[in-house]
Amino acid sequence: MDKKNISFKEAIAILIVMLIVLGTSVIGFGLSPQTPVLVVIALLVLWSKLRGNSWDEVSDGIVNGVKNGIVPIFIFILIGALIGTWIAAGIIPSMMVAGFHMISVRWFVPSVFLVCALIGTSVGSAFTTISTLGIALFGMGQTLGMNPSLVAGAIISGAIFGDKMSPLSDSTNLAAAIAEDDLFAHIKNLMWTTVPAFLISVILYALIGNSGTNASLGKIDTTLNVLNSNFVISWWAILPILLLFICAIRKVPAIATLLLNITVTVGMIFVEKPSTKLADIAGFIENGFVSKTGNVSVDTLLTRGGINSMMGTVSLIFLTLSLGGLLMKFDVIQTAMEPLAEKLKTPGSVVTATILSGIGVNIFIGEQYLSVILPGKAFKETFNRRGLDNLALSRVLEDGGTVINYLVPWGVASAFAASTLGVPTLAFLPFCFFSLLSPVLSIISGFTGIGLKRLPEVDNDDDNASSRKVVTA
Repeated sequence: MDKKNISFKEAIAILIVMLIVLGTSVIGFGLSPQTPVLVVIALLVLWSKLRGNSWDEVSDGIVNGVKNGIVPIFIFILIGALIGTWIAAGIIPSMMVAGFHMISVRWFVPSVFLVCALIGTSVGSAFTTISTLGIALFGMGQTLGMNPSLVAGAIISGAIFGDKMSPLSDSTNLAAAIAEDDLFAHIKNLMWTTVPAFLISVILYALIGNSGTNASLGKIDTTLNVLNSNFVISWWAILPILLLFICAIRKVPAIATLLLNITVTVGMIFVEKPSTKLADIAGFIENGFVSKTGNVSVDTLLTRGGINSMMGTVSLIFLTLSLGGLLMKFDVIQTAMEPLAEKLKTPGSVVTATILSGIGVNIFIGEQYLSVILPGKAFKETFNRRGLDNLALSRVLEDGGTVINYLVPWGVASAFAASTLGVPTLAFLPFCFFSLLSPVLSIISGFTGIGLKRLPEVDNDDDNASSRKVVTA
């Protein structure tokens, strides 16, 4: 068997088998995604060996895939440590107490979405927003008797919006770089689909957000008393939060930001509780915080964090990146997408195909950055040949790429959000309105032409159009 060339039909067959294994295992049998992904990797390795590929080629594929995730893996480890120390220092409990005094119960869910969108835009990280403010808001929602899946969906949707619209976001910078755009022109162009998705989400959260609220003022008072009695609730809990904003404004890298924040938080713990031992601090960092207030709901919410709590997500990142590396090494994804790119004739079909490719990469690989990189490289020339500006491509990559990763049960972002908030992906998926709306609105834009950036004076039938100058202003 020729190990160098893989046919289109063979590539599609491989992807279909992968989808059946992953979907049946995770959705059908409710398994954690790590084992099904490992099974798919084993099948892919077996296939590659039957085609005559060497073990060195298999190893190269895994290494090349994993090396791109070293920094995200380290960031996840630091976020685990941050959560444990923030609870121990009373930062997340203080955010909950402040929130109960500031946020209206009736408009709680839309407020959650708006606040997370604002904070996410400011810090440029959906993961940081979900793991800090998100935990506090989720705890408030539980106290108010809200549907946990609805609250989680609002938190995640807001965080995704912020991540998408922030110039500090890794994914936003990546999409602009892949399409060779100006970053701020890209963000401005995102508004054609992002703003409508945002407004529709607010309306939907407002319409359904007050259903199921059965909390009494007595229950809120009880939670406040528990928090005030067992944690240090003070104004200076805002210092680590402000530090996040300052680091974001000054464009300090995520790793340095998290390390600095953990250090400051540990210092706060020693000031608040001078009797704290180094072993206690190490416990918060490694195993998270264990709440012992005697209130079951509070203890369940605030017993979390630590490096070890992130190991499930870290293992999934490692496996999905390995899978992605192997698929790219053996040209499976590229072979499946390239023939499609050549046959697309209209702007609407190009946009739709790119959206579906981003969704497909998320489903088959489960890694959000590859869902931007692979379709971006595959369809860039096609966009230009059909008279579409690079800005149109970068927006489509975001609408069908990173935002969808939160909806795939074996996706890295989905696994992170599910483990951080304690709500399964399939439970919060129907309420992630922003993620669900973004690709739909992008496809509508492709067919109607509304907000679709085009190249100036380009004949859509001219295959040399891609060689013309692209205007990104």
